Amino acid sequence: MKDLRHLNKYRNVEKEKQIMQEAFRKSLAGIFENPLNSEETALVIADNGVNSSEWEHVSASTPLRCLTWEEMCKIKDLFFNEDETVIQIHPAKNNYVNVHQFCLHLWKPKNKELPLPDPDLVL
Repeated sequence: MKDLRHLNKYRNVEKEKQIMQEAFRKSLAGIFENPLNSEETALVIADNGVNSSEWEHVSASTPLRCLTWEEMCKIKDLFFNEDETVIQIHPAKNNYVNVHQFCLHLWKPKNKELPLPDPDLVL
């Protein structure tokens, strides 16, 4: 995950204080309101995985709709380096959690390479 100081202009310090418990705050890179277009912003919560040796995580949402593929690519580029692969996960139904109907997530394991299909298979 990138050093997120370049996004401080989008940081929502008040929302960070409201939402985050002290233990959670230690692992959180921050809460940001990133412009999508002239009328909408995405609320983005970025967790750099300080308290988890396993995963870095970004969640992104708007109040009224899911973000598009292009918008999620923009979020990915803001929070992760160009050479990092991140994933969106569709878990087994018994592990599905839906706290916010318009929230999407990006995940990256911290200490492992993701197995990926051969690029020739992705048409």
